Amino acid sequence: MHISAGKNPDKPAVVCGEKVVSYRELDETTNALASWLLGQGLRPGDRVAIHWTNSVETVMLYFACFKSGMIAVPVNNRLKAPEIAYVLGHSKARLCFSQPELAPLSEEIRGECPDLMAIHTRLPATDGSRSGTLPHVTENQVAAVLYTSGTTARPKGVMHSHVSLIGATELMASLGFDENDVPMTVTQMVHIAALACVLLPGIRCGCTVVLLPAFDAAQAVDLIEKWRCTALLVLPAMLRFMVEEQAGRPRDVGAMRLCISGGDTVPVTLQERFQRHFGFRVREIFGMTETVPVTCILECETRPGSMGRALDLIDTRVVDFLGKVVGDNQIGEFQVQSPANCVGYWDNPEATAATFDSGWLRTGDLVKRDSDGFYWFEGRLKQIIVRGGSNISPQEVEEPLYHHPAVLESAVIGMPDSVHGEKVIAFVALRDGFHATEGELREFVRGRIADYKVPERILFLPSLPKGLTGKIQRRELKEMMILSQQQAASA
Repeated sequence: MHISAGKNPDKPAVVCGEKVVSYRELDETTNALASWLLGQGLRPGDRVAIHWTNSVETVMLYFACFKSGMIAVPVNNRLKAPEIAYVLGHSKARLCFSQPELAPLSEEIRGECPDLMAIHTRLPATDGSRSGTLPHVTENQVAAVLYTSGTTARPKGVMHSHVSLIGATELMASLGFDENDVPMTVTQMVHIAALACVLLPGIRCGCTVVLLPAFDAAQAVDLIEKWRCTALLVLPAMLRFMVEEQAGRPRDVGAMRLCISGGDTVPVTLQERFQRHFGFRVREIFGMTETVPVTCILECETRPGSMGRALDLIDTRVVDFLGKVVGDNQIGEFQVQSPANCVGYWDNPEATAATFDSGWLRTGDLVKRDSDGFYWFEGRLKQIIVRGGSNISPQEVEEPLYHHPAVLESAVIGMPDSVHGEKVIAFVALRDGFHATEGELREFVRGRIADYKVPERILFLPSLPKGLTGKIQRRELKEMMILSQQQAASA
């Protein structure tokens, strides 16, 4: 940041809503804010919670924590009070900066967080031109703890050090960012993707970073046109609505050259529609809160449906259930060694030990690698459906559903079956103005996948439930089915 501020002090660094912050202002204000934090009796290593949507304030707080040696603890703005209490209590946060609209939730659980000194609903007034001496921050110090919901009862706090965030930043910069780019993220900076894939590399390269406070497809496409955005980070579920928006009311998106999408698979049909309306291909990227990015489709490559190849400086392997490395085109768990790997889980040595194996990060994702080194996502270890002894990944059933013109969203789960062990259940949401029946969709996919993979039921919902990161929540759909079966049994 300091280098960018010295080189282009008046250049916009961050744009969010009506606020535009220059590199000089960002550098000077975060220096002063870091000094203010240290003046509150906090010491390097103390945790500072950031309960805010995408905003200039969020950016300022992140960098103030990094400069002061504090540990930033972003709190998802979609959490409820008991969930916020857990994050603040588990991290032992000393201060919480809470957006005014969100502050009542933080205040509600304040009494449950004995380590919390104060809740602030605005940034303190500081003289941005002056700051005290800031401490020396080493690269191995923890910089942020990001809580991920995962599949456990309680979220885990993923610890990223300064060096792992720098590693992620350099990996992203290797994809071609430079000071002339205008990257935009429509995902929240509470997540590693927006933080490490857009904000940090964007500031490092001297870009102008555009933030969307909350996702709105029309507003997102409008901002691409207004700010001549060149790069976009987006989740597949969001990308689908942006494509629909651009198809219905085209804007000038000619400055765009890069769209990175991750967090879930991008169906081939969605990739095709994006290219039709934006003029270039989506580049899928694989990553997780514990490490990002890992793989990416390069600009010159065309492998629809592939996660891409591992980026330089990253080692990957695919192992079976016994931990033995498997050959090409065999399915196994994806494991990663990367400079962007997290350093473990906050106050959870058991989870840390279970996730790392001699430096290899166990992702819990099933993949296969082809002979050219491209990886193909095959599902989550805990999502695989075993029907009659055959493994079925939800994605291989969802993909053909997406080919039907009426289907906007699809998700597949497995449910217990007395004959086959598990049966395949699909949920779909239809496009506005389109109609399809269960029988029609079942026959449609039957011509595209093996009979044993065809869903036994296809259920219709207005929209599919999504989690805090925008992913479709298969677990919630399964709970919905279980509840429905219990109610039917008791009727």
